[in-house]
Amino acid sequence: MTKVFSLIAIVLLVSGVAAAQTTAPVDENAAITKTALNYIEGWYEGNAERMESALHPELAKRIIYTDPKSGRSQFSHMGAMALVQGTRKGGGSQTPKDKQMKEVTILDRFQNTAVVKIVASDWVDYLSVAKFSGEWKIINVLWELKPKPPVQSTPSATKP
Repeated sequence: MTKVFSLIAIVLLVSGVAAAQTTAPVDENAAITKTALNYIEGWYEGNAERMESALHPELAKRIIYTDPKSGRSQFSHMGAMALVQGTRKGGGSQTPKDKQMKEVTILDRFQNTAVVKIVASDWVDYLSVAKFSGEWKIINVLWELKPKPPVQSTPSATKP
């Protein structure tokens, strides 16, 4: 009887070790970074499926900017569908590869939420990301356009 219990214990132990080896823990930071890259690279590629894979369907993407004519703050909002359709229409695919910035930084992560910063070619995005049904999805984006560099004036040619 003792041999039977010993054999069962060994089988359970070996099964547990094998299961632990096949179910390695997910690298959450890598999964968050992948979501952020699906978003920004999907935009640059004009790949709507890749973009959509990164977004929660209730995404809110917002920007506050100053209207140059009135000097007043303006609010602009777009949802997931508008962002996916804009990507499908070409998104940032006109941005030359050598100009495509996509610096991803995880600023903070706590359990199933994270804040991620993306420095792109012409703007900076702050993403609120959450684990939804086992996958990291972008829930909110607050973004800001980068200032345009000042136009360099070239000296006019003067005649002697």
